Amino acid sequence: MHDAARRVPQQRTSLGGVVRGGPPVVTYTIIGLCVVSWVLQLVTGGDWTRLWWFAPVIGEQEPYRFLTSAFLHSPSPLHILFNMYALWITGPFLEQMLGRWRFVALYLLSAIGGSVGYLLLAGGPLSETWYQPVVGASGAVFGLFGAILLVLRRTGRNAMQIVVLIAINFAIGFFFSGIAWQAHLGGLVVGLVLGAAYAYAPRERRTLVSVAVTSVVAIGLVAATWLTYATVPQVLGG
Repeated sequence: MHDAARRVPQQRTSLGGVVRGGPPVVTYTIIGLCVVSWVLQLVTGGDWTRLWWFAPVIGEQEPYRFLTSAFLHSPSPLHILFNMYALWITGPFLEQMLGRWRFVALYLLSAIGGSVGYLLLAGGPLSETWYQPVVGASGAVFGLFGAILLVLRRTGRNAMQIVVLIAINFAIGFFFSGIAWQAHLGGLVVGLVLGAAYAYAPRERRTLVSVAVTSVVAIGLVAATWLTYATVPQVLGG
């Protein structure tokens, strides 16, 4: 009986994710970490925020901030509520369709991509943006937006609502101050690249393509960051 049960193949989605019962564990975990972090920001009077926020001026010495800033939010509850709602409506579907490891890679690399996008478009050390701290999961959320757009199209679902949502939220970054549109763009680009790889990889090469493209994106983010910081002394030197 036990041997027979072990031989039953796992059910998988059309994109290779394992069909699991129960709640979307990864999505819930990310939401929980963001909420706990936000509470710590409030109760420490901002000390927790200063430990983990990202700004281009400090990213080279403390690169972990490229990721940790994505688990912080502004004191206003609207910021975290919007991002967590966006994660709530996109995360479970992507987690199920792609499987847990690809969903984790998508979220984390999109979060880092948001910080890298902010770095690349900050304007260098002569710009105020270079010294402006940023927080928020928006880069990761835009990565999910980009990925779900392609997953919906690949599976024959209507993606127009996501297109409109991306356009509206991206436009908001240009019309309201205090919103890092650069991070939105960085996360979106990463999400589109990974989403294309995860959704359109041939079934027989799905694992190979997913691992290869994920690795290339990660290396590309590191390379772009290194090259950007490598030019800083030249800029400062005139």
